[in-house]
Amino acid sequence: MESEGITKPNGFAKFAWFVLGYNVLVILWGVFLRASKSGDGCGQHWLTCQGEVVPSAPELKTVIEFSHRITSSLDGLVVIALAVWALWIWSQNKSEANGRVMKMALASLLFVIIEGLLGAGLVLTGNTAENLTPERPFWMAAHLVNTLVLLALLTLTAYFGSGGERLNFRVSTKYLLIMLAGVTLIFLVGISGSIAALSSMIFPSATVAEGIAKDFSPTSNILIRLRLLHPILSIGASVALIFIAGWLRKESGTERKVVKWSNILSIFVLVQVAFGAATLLMLAPIVMQLGHLFLADAIWISFVLLSANFLAERRF
Repeated sequence: MESEGITKPNGFAKFAWFVLGYNVLVILWGVFLRASKSGDGCGQHWLTCQGEVVPSAPELKTVIEFSHRITSSLDGLVVIALAVWALWIWSQNKSEANGRVMKMALASLLFVIIEGLLGAGLVLTGNTAENLTPERPFWMAAHLVNTLVLLALLTLTAYFGSGGERLNFRVSTKYLLIMLAGVTLIFLVGISGSIAALSSMIFPSATVAEGIAKDFSPTSNILIRLRLLHPILSIGASVALIFIAGWLRKESGTERKVVKWSNILSIFVLVQVAFGAATLLMLAPIVMQLGHLFLADAIWISFVLLSANFLAERRF
């Protein structure tokens, strides 16, 4: 075990966890933006809003869109601060531990920039609100994947900043394959969820029965017919993630942190299954969509922390 560099929670670690939490809030506000159909509140303008730096006579959807841009801009600033702080710590002590923190923080900065560019691309190409183009599902899938990668990098920045040990990937292939399976399932569920949310927003149903009829109708838009994949994938992924969590817990030899995150992940998955079913039956009101996405982010962060603690150098 290393004794140099960052080995215990400190000011940087607390800030790193704050940045991770703030990013989750920004993501949730982005979901509210989409679900409230306010994505075109600033028109097809970026960096300006309706051609103005600050909109002078905004509608409600303009206020929502503009506030999202402000929170996203602040997010960029706090991630820049995180990267600069990590660089400063490394410059003071070029230990391997500080090097890992610096690399994760810089990678986080790269992906938050990409996140902003993807958001700008959606606005400039008109893929917002109720506009549907053939490219929009791909834009959303790219945005979702980038968001998950960003959250993973911020989580690892906070993990290493809190004294988390180097990850050992020279382990039995079976461990790496099962973790890769978990990552793949979470990504597939996330992408299918973004498609389901988009189709439900653009083609709303008055009742559950009407929605199911549309799902199976050969004349429905392809997005509507694809949204059936989300509950199917979600149930399968939930069972798989609980199995993965339990297996890693068993294989860890009851390592305390692995047990902790295995239990947290399993609880979040079970809650998400129930919450997802309730969201579907209630025809996905905005507040339920926000809760559904929050739980999805919590599952992903928990999975990253479970995997990191399982692969911690001290165990091998």
